Amino acid sequence: MAGTPATAALSAAGIPFSEHAYAHDPANRDFGMEAATALGLDPDQVFKTLLADVDGRLVVGIVPVTGKLDLKALAAAVGGKRAAMADPALAEKRTGYVVGGISPIGQKLRHETVLDETAELWDVVYVSGGRRGFDLGLAPADLIRATDAVVADIAR
Repeated sequence: MAGTPATAALSAAGIPFSEHAYAHDPANRDFGMEAATALGLDPDQVFKTLLADVDGRLVVGIVPVTGKLDLKALAAAVGGKRAAMADPALAEKRTGYVVGGISPIGQKLRHETVLDETAELWDVVYVSGGRRGFDLGLAPADLIRATDAVVADIAR
């Protein structure tokens, strides 16, 4: 399988990870739950990467696929006042990934990143590997290191 910017970034940093490909159904728009089901994983262990506009800057929020991003909590975690979901086209342009395949790792431009605190309950968490139908498994501490994430309660 050809690598992605996410796998290249992890390899370059010497961060261990596992690759998990699955057949993506183009009709399915619930990308995270599709990944959890296809890979036979606990959905609370699979995280989605969302981009929000916090006071005019893009911020990445990583939350379990079973929940939603708490925009107010995300803004507070990065010292901001207001947050709104980013325009999907802008998210794609700034990350270099397509919606449903946006990885928190190896983005075209580096963004402030906040990881939901529930990630630390797991030995391994799963995030998009940089395309639909491809997830990466890695230790939460390694995800934090790869993205310079802060950890906060940002899911509801």
